[in-house]
Amino acid sequence: MQNVKEVNRQKSPAGRPQPLAFYGGQLWVGSWDTDKLYAIDTKGWDVVDEIAAPGKPYGLATVGDALSVVVALDDDDRYLFRFRPGRGFDNKVACPDVTGSHLAADGSTLYLCQQGKQRILELDGRGAVQREIALPARCAGFAFAGAGSAFMIAADEEFENLEFGRIDLRQSAAIFEPVAAVPFDGRALTFDGTMWWTSDRDKGEIVAFTPQ
Repeated sequence: MQNVKEVNRQKSPAGRPQPLAFYGGQLWVGSWDTDKLYAIDTKGWDVVDEIAAPGKPYGLATVGDALSVVVALDDDDRYLFRFRPGRGFDNKVACPDVTGSHLAADGSTLYLCQQGKQRILELDGRGAVQREIALPARCAGFAFAGAGSAFMIAADEEFENLEFGRIDLRQSAAIFEPVAAVPFDGRALTFDGTMWWTSDRDKGEIVAFTPQ
């Protein structure tokens, strides 16, 4: 299998970047080292905004006029927050079973990955579970590229042998179709309409790529 094609690789604004999402034309990045969110103008790779998160940011997704954020608090329980630049964080809701990491949104529908349970949950606007979707592999990040078109970085049980591919979330058991190998430790996934973006977390770098 061919590798994904790296298009751009840049230093993250802070160490151990994990969640990514495009919002307002900017790439938002969460850092585990600073517990902050950063907005990046990707054309010049300039940080145009930063804000302290309520805890360690694990997931980001754009939903309507805001970002949904998964945050781990001191006891590592996971909560969903709404974040709007200039207005801060509000609407704190416990994740189901107070666990979760990666987020993705298909329009107004939010999806939460629960790594330990190897599943994705479809949530309503109040964070209640509408549907459970079993995953065939570990999820290093997932995102949508258009309505209903989901993609994922899949990994084996040791979080190695990463692959980028399509993931069908319409059934109770998801089907993953690999497209290309990911030759680095990608975490999180987002799409800007042209390219995919992920975090090479332990190297502290953000990578843009195409499937080939």
